[in-house]
Amino acid sequence: MVTDRGEPPASLIEELGFATRRAGEGLHGTAEVLPAMHVPGAPHLRTSILATWADILTGLLATQVMAPRVPVTLELDVQLYRPAPADGTVEGIAEVVKVGRSVFVAGVAFTSAGGRPLAIANASFMTAPDPGLTLPPALGVELPARKERLAEPFAERAGCRRRRCGVAVLPRSENGLNASGTVNGGLIALVAEEAVLSLAPGDSLCSLGLRYLQPARVGPVVATARLRDGLAQVELRDSGTDRLTGIATARTFSGAHRT
Repeated sequence: MVTDRGEPPASLIEELGFATRRAGEGLHGTAEVLPAMHVPGAPHLRTSILATWADILTGLLATQVMAPRVPVTLELDVQLYRPAPADGTVEGIAEVVKVGRSVFVAGVAFTSAGGRPLAIANASFMTAPDPGLTLPPALGVELPARKERLAEPFAERAGCRRRRCGVAVLPRSENGLNASGTVNGGLIALVAEEAVLSLAPGDSLCSLGLRYLQPARVGPVVATARLRDGLAQVELRDSGTDRLTGIATARTFSGAHRT
């Protein structure tokens, strides 16, 4: 299926408008912050979107080492210096940290308007266990921003909803899958963030760390968070298989300011 411009429909992640290009041995990424990317009730870019952009940049670097095998994210964390902006442009520079026999590690430095430091992120990858999963032979690392942009709030667009305080649910959808056919790691970050923010209305996250334990193949993904003194623990389960798919830790800005 293609659009009337001859392009395939944008995936949910592509609607975030992140463009990438080479920057020496690393990668440069940039995107415009839109209101649909804001934390509910607060004029700040979602930390889960920064996590998604970090996953894109570091994942593209990983493909250059692991191709034709598909890299899968093991760990991903984002740490913010200050609440993210409500508008303007966010840029990220990703660089390789380590290339090991089984694990690849890369880091990202994010800046906002005027080159002001915004956040740092790190991610590690391994190859997908299934050797039958391979990357397209012509896959490149320079990706233009798609014209289709996020037109409704990120969580609503993803179908992510808060079931009750401390619990958020994310359905599996065809436009939210990664190269291995499982739920995209950025959307896992979103449901974890939503579970935490349901316990801290109007706040945003100053840190988010994820450990991906099992791929989420069936869904919905259910995130259950506990929050104390601004520090949260999150359990992520694929309810379709009743398996623990990941764990996360997060800290809110209000909690960080109390410490």
